[in-house]
Amino acid sequence: MNTTEKISTGWQKQQNKLNIQGEIEKAIQNITGEEVELYASGRTDAGVHALGQVANFKTETKMPIEKIAIAINSQVKNSIRIIKAEEVEENFHSRYNCKRKTYRYIINNSAYGSAIYRSLEYHMPIKLDIAKMKQAIKYFEGEHDFKAFKSSGTSSKSSIRTIYKATLKTEGDRIIIELTGNGFLYNMVRIISGTLVDVGLGKIKPEEIPNIINMQDRTKAGKTLPPQGLYLVKVEYEK
Repeated sequence: MNTTEKISTGWQKQQNKLNIQGEIEKAIQNITGEEVELYASGRTDAGVHALGQVANFKTETKMPIEKIAIAINSQVKNSIRIIKAEEVEENFHSRYNCKRKTYRYIINNSAYGSAIYRSLEYHMPIKLDIAKMKQAIKYFEGEHDFKAFKSSGTSSKSSIRTIYKATLKTEGDRIIIELTGNGFLYNMVRIISGTLVDVGLGKIKPEEIPNIINMQDRTKAGKTLPPQGLYLVKVEYEK
């Protein structure tokens, strides 16, 4: 099941708090009469957006698969949309079978920002050096220990990850950072983006990135940018 989420709450189910997982599980129960456990490819924090989240659940319902997405969408808030539902192997797991994820971070680099898109991007009013940021982002590609780019609270035992592709482009005053990798640590994309902002501000030189990675010291990297600029764009599996 592919889902989109644009809501200020996070994915993970929490008692007495609005959340994506709980909302969808409640909708499924209303439709099928079954209590289900919904497993996502990863949890998104409050304020983060997902354009292509993937989640799975087990059901005994006889409802045709092509009607499930429509039925769930009729039950959930407009900030959640199910794009597609399909049958998978019984041992499929949205998180553990995932091979690649793509995240995007959007920075509004105009002087005044945007009232309309304020919850969908990060505003940096100081003009950034785009050329240096493009130079710096390429150093993140490959397999590295990203210990310097994770927040405390990461449950993963290893901080080694592989970034297959790292790009930075502009659309008008907006800077769009995209990272595709085999996995991401807690706040890793937001910290990498914050480090690139420091490069754009001249606080960090592009050629210093490899040393920051190798030092594995969180204090040497940039700040964690706010959640509203972050998007989970795509989750990929082996066919």
